[in-house]
Amino acid sequence: MDTHEFRRLGHELIDWIATYRDNIETYPVMSPAQPGEISGKLPRIPPQKSEGLDAILGDLDRIVMPGITHWNHPGFFAYFPSNSSLSSVLADLVCAGLGSQGMSWQTSPAATEVEDVVMDWLRQMLGLSEAFTGVIQDTASTATFCALLCAREKSSAFSQNRGGLQGESTPLIVYASDQGHSSIPKAALLAGFGKDHLRLIPTDENHALRLEALEAAIQADLAAGLKPCALVAAIGTTATTAMDPLEAMAALAQKYGLWLHVDAAMAGTAMICPECRELWAGVEVADSIVLNPHKWMGTGFDLTAYFVRDPEHLIRVMGTNPSYLHTAQDGQVRNLRDWGIPLGRRFRALKLWFLIRDQGVEGLQTRIRRDLANAQWLKEQIDAAPHWERMAPVDLQTVCIRHVPLELKADELALKEHNLAIADAINQSGRSYLTPSVLKGQQMIRVSIGAEATERKHLEALWADLQLAAQEN
Repeated sequence: MDTHEFRRLGHELIDWIATYRDNIETYPVMSPAQPGEISGKLPRIPPQKSEGLDAILGDLDRIVMPGITHWNHPGFFAYFPSNSSLSSVLADLVCAGLGSQGMSWQTSPAATEVEDVVMDWLRQMLGLSEAFTGVIQDTASTATFCALLCAREKSSAFSQNRGGLQGESTPLIVYASDQGHSSIPKAALLAGFGKDHLRLIPTDENHALRLEALEAAIQADLAAGLKPCALVAAIGTTATTAMDPLEAMAALAQKYGLWLHVDAAMAGTAMICPECRELWAGVEVADSIVLNPHKWMGTGFDLTAYFVRDPEHLIRVMGTNPSYLHTAQDGQVRNLRDWGIPLGRRFRALKLWFLIRDQGVEGLQTRIRRDLANAQWLKEQIDAAPHWERMAPVDLQTVCIRHVPLELKADELALKEHNLAIADAINQSGRSYLTPSVLKGQQMIRVSIGAEATERKHLEALWADLQLAAQEN
């Protein structure tokens, strides 16, 4: 493909994306495709000669679109918001077009320095002090893995330079809420702590970590000759967006010498609104923090923000310095290959740079406040409606509910089937998409509000559909 052909097809594809976004409400939110349906439309062997891309738009419509679940649809209430603002789409195009590598400053100085600046913009937007330095990771799972690796090396006086954890006489222990994200146990396992050394602490009626249970677990481990190492606080758990008591957890972390990692993957975006910051009071004591601008904020996937108090420790844990990567500027600049696991780094910072410049801090705050208000509106409807139960506080934008008819109240299995039928009816309708889930043994329906296109009218339509589905199922 030459630049003439690229220009022609590029304009067509931009028009295709714009038309798609203009008409996104006409699609069923959840893909109706069945297993094997999409792959069945593709040839079994690759083309031996160039086919050109003139037919690509038609094939996108014919093959790809039936298998797309539309995360930017205003009726998307499943999982978590995963907005891809159009400014971020353009930034991804520029990133791919440049094809730059940002593994060191010299390999593309702009990739490092733009990231330095926009991560400091984000730090200011979140109200974090200058004690924190930010770097972009791909996902929160990777950032949490980095955090536990850093915790491991701090507690073991850099065992990686000796025999690793196998050479340590005292096992290290990780603590987290039993409502924390699955990436926390995964990171603990991959970091070598072992399943037996992960403590998932029970939670209270609001699904937040119980402090007395945490301290009891720490004391029991100390009495058993084990070494408490890391504590992960969830600011916005996966199931209900519950808020762990961070300030008190920070005090325990300091008391027992624990690395404190704050997982605010989805909820962290809310902290650009000053009135929300009380939800993570105590965050300044954290050793590391993760949030995902590629969720609620609007930068397209993947772009995770990872903040640390001690970047030199991160570099010591992650850094390698082979001779073929040495440059004359190494003592003057950040080489971001030493700030995470991958060597190669895309120019992800462009997406955040484009987004913030396009919408401004005030524009982003306005959208977040709209979503918060919409969640409170739905909360009020649920609380006022007979036979509907709200199963968790609504601190941010997630509303957890179930329908409990009188005749099913004592039958948990029947309630499960009833609420699964409600969720399935909503999802099969194509108008909205939400996630059924289980909370401490009880079936619930999660409504996660935050798609960029979602307005009050879409919540009103969902609530009407929920009530109708409850009557019919």
